[in-house]
This record gives sequence, C-alpha cells and structure tokens, in this order.
Amino acid sequence: MNAIISLCHFCELHGPKILYCTQPFRPQEPKPPGTEEVETDIIHKLKSSTFAVPSSGAESAVIPSFSSSAKDRCDGCKSVQMGFVSHDDEAKVSYVSTQQPYNPEVFTRIRQACIRSLSSEVCPGREGPIFFGDTQCGHVLSYTFYIPDTQARGMHRWYSILVVMMDKIYLLNSWPFLVPHLQIVIQSLQKKARGIYDAEEAKCPQRPLRMEARVNPSNFIKQRGGSKPARSLQEITGDKNVFQMLHVAFLWILKACGSRITEKLLEGPPTEDTIIDMEKQEETEEGFIKIFTRKLDGSDLVQAESEADQDGDKSPELEINYQEELEEDYDDQFDLAVTDIRHLRKVLGRANFQALSHHVVIGNQIIVSGHERSLVKSVINVLKTLLPKGCCRVIPWSLKYEESWRCNFLGLSPDASLPQHVNSSEMFVLVEIVLKAGLASASGGTNNSSLVASSVETDDNHGTEREISSDFSSGISGPASDLSDLSLGTEGQEKFPDLEHFEFKMSSPTTLPAKVPTVLAKMLMAVDNNNLTLEVVEAAFTCLREEWMNKVKVLFKFTKAGGNRSEEDTKKLLQIVGARSEDKQLLMFWMTGLSVQYREHILAASAPGNIHK
Repeated sequence: MNAIISLCHFCELHGPKILYCTQPFRPQEPKPPGTEEVETDIIHKLKSSTFAVPSSGAESAVIPSFSSSAKDRCDGCKSVQMGFVSHDDEAKVSYVSTQQPYNPEVFTRIRQACIRSLSSEVCPGREGPIFFGDTQCGHVLSYTFYIPDTQARGMHRWYSILVVMMDKIYLLNSWPFLVPHLQIVIQSLQKKARGIYDAEEAKCPQRPLRMEARVNPSNFIKQRGGSKPARSLQEITGDKNVFQMLHVAFLWILKACGSRITEKLLEGPPTEDTIIDMEKQEETEEGFIKIFTRKLDGSDLVQAESEADQDGDKSPELEINYQEELEEDYDDQFDLAVTDIRHLRKVLGRANFQALSHHVVIGNQIIVSGHERSLVKSVINVLKTLLPKGCCRVIPWSLKYEESWRCNFLGLSPDASLPQHVNSSEMFVLVEIVLKAGLASASGGTNNSSLVASSVETDDNHGTEREISSDFSSGISGPASDLSDLSLGTEGQEKFPDLEHFEFKMSSPTTLPAKVPTVLAKMLMAVDNNNLTLEVVEAAFTCLREEWMNKVKVLFKFTKAGGNRSEEDTKKLLQIVGARSEDKQLLMFWMTGLSVQYREHILAASAPGNIHK
C-alpha cells in the first residue's frame, strides 16, 4: 500500500505539528534529487544496528531522525530522536518510522494535511474520521481525537492520525478497514493516558486550582497546570515505548490494508463459467462467502437416507448434496481413476469415445455404472470438461436411478436397475465398468454390474408379459475396451496398472446423427494431436466452450427478444454465426447452461415496455 500514516498534534505554542510518521520504501521507487546520500546513510546504519522492534515477520532497526530548530519545538512536539525500520523480505519493502518524512515533497504534503486536519477540516463533534484532499496534494483520511492531560489547557490535548495517499479510489475503498483499526490504536492511547490522568487528578485536582487562579491577558495563554508548556506523548501515556508500539501498529495497518485489496488486469468480460461459479456462491448476512459445508456423520447419513425414502418429493439439490457426501466419504479409500481425456479415449477406444462425447455435448443422459466409486466419479469428471459448467448437473453416486431432468451425469450402483420408461426413452447411454470375465470367475463372485439384463413388462391389452432386451443393437454397442495395450508406457513401465483388470462396456438405444457437431470435431482434433500437451488441450477446450456459448447467447437473444421466428430465419442466423444443421441440437442444449444473470438481462430488455423505449 503506497501510503503514509502520520500522527499529528496541536501544540499550544507552535500550532499543528507532525509528531510521527510511518512510510514504506521500495527499492524500485525513483529517488528524488538530493535524497540518494541520505537513504544510503540510512541503509548503512540499518545494517549496523542491533536494536529490534517486535513485529511479525519483519526485521527492525533504529535510524536517526531529522532535528529541527529549538525555536520550533518543545517537549510536546518531540517524538523520537531515533526512528524505526522493519524489513519485509518477502515483499521487498522497508517500513520506516521517523518524526518527519525524509522526502521534502512528501513532507510538504503531510505538513499541509496536518494543518488542515487540526484546523479547518473537522467533523461534527470534533472527534472522528473525515476525508479531504485533491489530486495535487494527495487525498487524506483524517481521524481526530482527544487525549486527556491534566497539565494541558482544557484538560486535554488534540491529536489526529492521517492516512495520506494519491489514489483516491483505493483510499475510499479502504475506509471500512482503516477506520476500525485506527480506532483500536486511538483507544489504546486514550486508555493509557486516562490511567495517568486519573492518578494525577487523585493526587492533585487541577480544576479547583485553575478556578481560583486570577486570569489576566499576560497569563491567559499559559493557563495550565505545571511549569512545562507541553508534555510529550510518552509522559502523557506513561509508556516509554509508545512510539515503538505505534511503529508496529502503523506497519501492520499498511501491510494488511495493502494485502486486502489487489489490482488485477482484466482481459475482457467474465466468461459464462465464471459467472456460473459466482452465482453458486452463497453469501452470508455478514458478507462472507460460504465455501465449505459440514460433512454428515454416520448417524446423519442414516437419517438423511431414511428421510429420502419417506419423502419422495425431496428437492434435487438436497439429493445431490446427500449423494456427494456419500461419495466424498467413500473416495478416501480408493485411488482408481481415469486421469484425463486422453486416458479415457484409450480405455474406451476411439469409436466409443467419439460416440460417448457426442452423447455428452447434445445433452443425452450419461449413466456410468461400476463397483469402484472413485473410478466412476473420475469418468464423469473427465466428461464434464466437454460442457460448459451451467450444463453439468451431476449426481456422482446413487443407489437408484435418477431422472434425466435432475442430472445428465449419473454414477449408478451396479445393483440398481433402469426403469421401463427409461429403456424406451432412447435418450441415454450406459457405460458399465466391470471386471474382466476371467478375473470375475476366478474370484468366485458373480458380476453384478449388469444393470439392465432384462426386465418384464405387462401388456395390458393381451394380459401377457414380454421381455425387454438390454442389447441395444441399434445404438453404439461396440467391442469392449481392452487395456492390455496400455500396460506399458513409453519407458517400459506400467502406465495404467490399476485399470488393466477392468473393461468398459457401452450401450445405448439412441441413433446418433452421422455428423458430429462442429465444436466436438475441433475438440476431438485437439485430443488426437499428440503434439499438444494436456494443458494446451484444456485451454483449447475452454476457448471452444466460450466461443460456442457466445453463439448460444446470440441464438437465445434471437429467439426470446424478437418474438416468434420462422425456421428459415433460424437457419439464416445459424449460417451467420458459423453453425451448421448438425449443431442445432447442441446449441439448444447449451442454451440451458446460460447464467441466470444473462437470462434475466435479456428477458428484461425484451419486455414489451422496454422494447418501445
């Protein structure tokens, strides 16, 4: 934080005076003419000094301060003959505390702010924070306050703490942070001074003495207790180390306030994925963002499961959270996983991977079944990279089938079965992760991963039962993947040893179009290009998703803001944005992933009253 914090006071003899200031020094800052020798001497003395001020993570030392003429200073205008410095090695910043700034230009600005804060710029009640300043002399947050003193005129002395910087917006945004912490420093000084004041008043009350004294023009200004014109802050508070305390306090405020607000370079408006993430965050009444939630223990899980069985209309959010809790507790026991998109293409095979990706991008429900829950979840996580975040509705693990309107990615237990209406819907694809036949028979167990081997349906007209086959011959029933060719990596070591005993079977009743969507073709091209690293592939996916979400926005605005559109108008629009006929189903599905913020903006702008305006 490029600012200076200064403690000022109003002297009865010399008027407003700078008493103490703390400022940061950075090596890369340009040095004004005439200050190179002074700062070189400071650094030399810092390295040779052994005095340390206690501060967190900072190395401190003592430096000499400027000395003013004796005519312009009294005991009340003095603070320290030696200043303090603390080094922040991580940020490469040194915080220096002296009575006056070394830079003449900075001194002029602090001096002018000091005079204004203790004379013309005051807030109602005389105590409290106020803001003033301009672009030439800097912007100032001034907090004025009184400190009790039995020997002062009026039984108190007037002080102010100034925060001076050139960035007006930064200073105003830091107001909620600076004011409470300056209050803590001020209350600490007032508490120390109040203790000395009460002790002196108990010993010798000053108010009766002053009431009895004769007042005339010669002694009116000097109407105070004691013979001194003013006392130093150390005497008033009874703390010899009060300026060390102020150094540590001002240093912390500068460093903490600088870390609180950071500047970021925005290369453009936020993406749809970023807006979706922001909309999912829950803000509390105190202004905090709720990120982590309490994990359910065993008793809570049992209760949640019983409530789920009793309440069939439970909200999908609660259902999904419950399933996620089950999955998180279970994942710690396993490390089987599909690591990335290329790994998934290997285990599925090229043809099946392309077909599965086609199902994903057009919105068909993806059902992944298997005993290894971590493996099931990893497959889903990899497939999610093909879609915008707003299009992903995930239940990573469930003991029963969940409808497609609740989730388009479903991790299912092998013991569950698909309902009859799902088999006839032809809008899903099933991926079964099973042990190889030889390993399953050797283990003496049965393969429970077959979900839809057969089911029985009653024909109401004839009163007979007919079997629904689970062999979807019209779909993508390709050969099961064989991981034997993946057992060795490029250096002769096992590449995927944990998955060599599994095979991935795919089946679906859906007949896919002959041509894949344009964006999917580009994604598959990036995956097939072995010259691209995984990081580059992920970046390419991000760019492609955002590019096509912009096309989706245009289509959404075209359909919602302009009223009824003919099929011919829609074709012309798709041609303009660079989309083809095979992309229409993808665009309609991705439209469901638009952020609420964008939807509300378009719908509000397309309202009849706003259109006429």
